[in-house]
Amino acid sequence: MKSEPDAFSWQDLWDAPKRTTFWDGVRNYQARNLLRDDIQEGDGVLYYHSRTKVPGVVGIAQVVQAGSPDPTQFDPKEPYFDPKARREEPTWYGVHIQAQGPLDEVVSLEQLKAEPKLAQMAVVQRGQRLSVQPVTAAEWKQVLKMGQYAGAGR
Repeated sequence: MKSEPDAFSWQDLWDAPKRTTFWDGVRNYQARNLLRDDIQEGDGVLYYHSRTKVPGVVGIAQVVQAGSPDPTQFDPKEPYFDPKARREEPTWYGVHIQAQGPLDEVVSLEQLKAEPKLAQMAVVQRGQRLSVQPVTAAEWKQVLKMGQYAGAGR
């Protein structure tokens, strides 16, 4: 999952009550489908900072509640309000995630691109802009190894 540090940083997640937040504001259908249909409770999350001097994976989180309607789509006061969204048939979804721990070393986009084992990883593909992307088990393990995450064997 990608986030700009000035919008919602790793530190913001770490400082949140119970280190948990609802991942809201996704307004891309492909990413929405992942949140609604594919991501499940217990899934791991690579927390990625984008639009920063050194973009890369900074921490590990876990999905603690699977997809549910994003309430910001219904609230005209919210920046992610969608006037076409209907409560009886929501358009946008999100998941609850909980911070598990920071990586000992940030794994930069440059490092991700340079690692042959990650050549097929979505985030390193040209033109890949989704804020939510799938990661294979092998990619997950490699990133944790590169980031020297203490729980890399999980």
